Amino acid sequence: MLTLQCPYCGVWAEETELHAEGEAHLKRFGPGSDDADFESYLFMRENPKGVHFERWRHSNGCGKFFHAARCTMTLEVFGTYPAQTLEPPQDIKDKISAKQPGWSWRDFS
Repeated sequence: MLTLQCPYCGVWAEETELHAEGEAHLKRFGPGSDDADFESYLFMRENPKGVHFERWRHSNGCGKFFHAARCTMTLEVFGTYPAQTLEPPQDIKDKISAKQPGWSWRDFS
C-alpha cells in the first residue's frame, strides 16, 4: 500500500486516507485562452513509466493539497511538498537523480 507524508500536518497516511488529484505542475489556462490550450489542459495527461509528480489531497486529515514525487514502476516515494511550490525542492530532485542517473527536472517543466 502506498503511504505518503502530508507536508502540512506531518502525518504518514495510507492512500485510503488521501485522494489522488492527478498530475502535478500543470499549466492552467484561464479566460481568453484558445480552445486547443484549454483542451490540452483538460484532457492531455502524462502517464509515464518512471518518475511522476502527482497532486494529492489529505482528505481524511487536514484537507490540504500537496504534491508527491514517486516512481510509477516501483511505487518508491521520493518525497512530498506543498502544492503551492512551482517545482520540487532540491532535496527531492537530488534523491531522484541518485536513483535515476540522467534524470532532469527540465524534462517536466
